[in-house]
Order: sequence, then structure tokens, then C-alpha cells
Amino acid sequence: MAGPRTPTVPDAPVAPWKRHIVLQLRQRDRTQKALFLDLMPAYNRLLEKAELLAQFSEKLQPEPSDVTPTTHQGPWEEESGPDSGQVPSPANLRVKWQEEEEGLRLVCGEMAYQVVEKSAALGTLESELEERQGRLAALEASAAQLKEARAGLTEQVEAWQALNAAQRATYDKLREHAGLQEVALRRLEEEARDLLEKLVQRKARAAAERNLRNERRERAKQARVSQELKKAAKRTVSISENPDVLCDGVREGAETVALATPPESLESEACEKWKRPFRSASATSLTLSRCVDVVKGLLDFKKRRGHSIGGAPEQRYQSIPVCVAARLPTRAQDVLDAHLSEVNAVRFGPNSSLLATGGADRLIRLWNVVGGRLEANQTLEGAGGSITSVDFDPSGSQVLAATYNQAAQLWKVGEAQSKETLSGHTDKVTAAKFKLTRHQAVTGSRDRTVKEWDLGRAYCSRTINVLSYCNDVVCGDHVIISGHNDQKIRFWDSRAGSPP
Repeated sequence: MAGPRTPTVPDAPVAPWKRHIVLQLRQRDRTQKALFLDLMPAYNRLLEKAELLAQFSEKLQPEPSDVTPTTHQGPWEEESGPDSGQVPSPANLRVKWQEEEEGLRLVCGEMAYQVVEKSAALGTLESELEERQGRLAALEASAAQLKEARAGLTEQVEAWQALNAAQRATYDKLREHAGLQEVALRRLEEEARDLLEKLVQRKARAAAERNLRNERRERAKQARVSQELKKAAKRTVSISENPDVLCDGVREGAETVALATPPESLESEACEKWKRPFRSASATSLTLSRCVDVVKGLLDFKKRRGHSIGGAPEQRYQSIPVCVAARLPTRAQDVLDAHLSEVNAVRFGPNSSLLATGGADRLIRLWNVVGGRLEANQTLEGAGGSITSVDFDPSGSQVLAATYNQAAQLWKVGEAQSKETLSGHTDKVTAAKFKLTRHQAVTGSRDRTVKEWDLGRAYCSRTINVLSYCNDVVCGDHVIISGHNDQKIRFWDSRAGSPP
């Protein structure tokens, strides 16, 4: 009959009642083990006594040839002593010893049964112990692996911490270096600003001096011409039939008008005129009218030169275009689908061989003009809004466009993406034009401002506030003309802070 089996304890109890069961089982194991340890020595002693009694019983059994009682004294006689009057017979002793042997056998049977039960319980506990030792070994192996993993992770953390410390030190050095560079940059910007101001002041002084010299030269020339005209007006020319007298009068008048002509040529010319049919009432009137025309031209030239500062000398006499025939066009020479939406701006390049178009599809298309027809060249992308205006720089290598995203953008011919963005307006930019140099530009916007830009630094050098929306701008040497929504055009001098 097997004893009660101890339930297997789970690996990781997850509830209080399981922990309670485990504690109870452990207490029972300890109690049964203590009883078993006490029982085994007692059982061994009983076995020794049983063997001793068996030896005594064998000695007490009579031999078959010996029927008469002997006078042998056994240990019972010694125990009875001299006071015992009767000696027990061997049969009584045999019965007595048999009873005691039966009692010992019963006790041994019970103890053997208990030993069997304890052995079964011990086997169960040993199996549980082996299972727990196996699980403990597995847990120890897992713990060893976890320790190794923890050591590896610790090494990685230390390595990352060292790398982080090195990067932090590098970052601090770079930050310190950046601070020094910013200080140097600010100092250089201040120096550049001071140098620029000095340069502008020097140019302004040089321009003022040159304008003053030009004005003095023109005044002196005008005074000299006026004196010559007065002298020529005071002289009279007489008309006579005598060629000699006529030649003398003509000679006096011609000296005042054509000073550089030799006297011999004047005399011969006057004589030839006298020989031709008479055409005018007075030769002096023709000379004076020509002189008046020359004076008017000089005065007009003086007016044109009044607001300039030393540029290249202008031509005094210019050709006047004459319209020979005028007619309205009846049909288009060529029609192209240039954009996906409406076209808002069209502009020729400096040499008229390249055409730029901009539309509401946020694209700028460049076209080659070949034989009066257009061939697609390139598409400029990256505009933030609809294109409202396009312009080429004087060299034809850059394209400036105004957009609806409150900025103007700059492209380089040959590159599809935008090179620079000029942001600073707060409303739609309606116009963007280059000045006479490729490093300066002007933009106009619906935010009632006109801005001048330094394209080399992408910096707004000046902002002009206006009372009306700006629709378009035109740039000259130092003059900016802007057209506005209030039916006015305004003239701005880029060297001053107010309209001229």
C-alpha cells in the first residue's frame, strides 16, 4: 500500500494560495523525515534482538536422543536465583518464547509496513528533489546567461557613455568655435557695413563733384555760344550786285558762324552762291535759325544731364525713328500651348534669342527663338506660387520671378531648381526686376512696399513704404519707377530715402 503522494510544486507560484500549499508540503516533508530518522535505529535494534532470540530458541530445543532432563543450568536458572523453588520446564519456556517471537513478528510487520510507506514517500520526495534540482540547474544556467548578457550590455553602455562623452566634448569645442566665428562674422559685417557706407559717401561726393564740373562746363559753353550769337546778330550782311562787295559782306558774316573754315573757302562759296539763282531774302536769317536750333539742342542736352552723376557721355544727336506704314495684325504667326494654366508673364532675354514665360501652374518655361518660331529649351521648377512677373539679368544667365507666395525666387539658366528665395513681403509679390547690374533687384508687392535687394547676400537693403498697391516696377541707373493702384506712378532715387 503506497503512501500519499506529495503534489508537485509549480516552478513559479503566482498566487498566495500556491505559496501556502508549498510551505505546508515542505513542513510535512521535514516532519516525516524526522520521524523516519528516529524509526530506522529502532528498527535496526529490533532486528538485532530478533536474531538473538532466534539463536536462544535454537539452543533451547532438545536433541532427539536426549529425553531425560539434564542438570544443565541455563540463564533462567541464574535469573531465578537460589530463592526460586521451581525450575520452569523447557516446554513452558518454548511457549513463552514463541509468544514473544509472535509479538516481535507483529511489531516487525508493522514497522516493515511503515518502512515501505516511508520508502515510497522518500522516493516521491527524491523525484521531486531531482526535478527541482533540474529546474534549479536550468535557472542557474539561465541566470548565468543573463549575467553574461548583462555584462555585455554593461560594456556596451560604458562604450556608448565614453562615445557620448567624446561627442559632447567635440560638440562643446564646435560650439565654442562657432561662437568665435559668429563674433568674427559680426565684426566683419560691421566692418563691411562701415566700408560700404564710406564707399557710398565717397561715390556720392565724387558724383556731386563731377556733376558740378559738368554743370560749370555746360554753363561756360552756353555763355560762349550766347556771346557768339550776340556778335553774329549784331553784324549785318548787305546785298549788292557787285560781286566784290558781296564777297566782302559774306566774308564778315561767315567769320562769326564758321570760325574753323578758311577765308578762301568762304569767299569762293559766297561767290558761287551769288552766281546761283536767289532763294532767300536774307542769308543772315538762315544762319540765325540754324544757330537757334543748335542752342535748343544744347539746352535740351543740359536738361537731360541735370540729374545724372557721371556715367558714360550721351550722344548729342540721335536718330529719330519715322513710321513709314502702320497696320493692325490680322492673324498670329505662331500659337503654342505653353502652360497648363493661364500665362501671366512673358519676357525676352538680353539678346532676344531666349524667351521666358511664367504662369499660374508655378512653372517658368524657357524657349529658344529660331527663325521666328519657339522651341522648348528648359523648365524651371520650385516656385511656391503662381508666377506674376519674370525678368532676365543683363547677362542673361539668371531669371528672377515674382510669385503669389509672398516672395521672389531666383534661378540660374541651366539649373531646374530655384537658387535663392527673397522673402520679406507680407502679401503677393506682383513685380520683380533686375537693376542694371546682376547683383541688385527690385520687387513690388500688394503689401504697399517696394524693396531693393542685394542678391549677393540675399539681403533686403531698403524698404520703401507706399500708400497704394504696387503693380509693376521699372529700374534705371539710379531711378526706380513704380506703378500703383491709385492711378499714380512714383519715381524713387536709390541713393536717397525719399522720392525725387
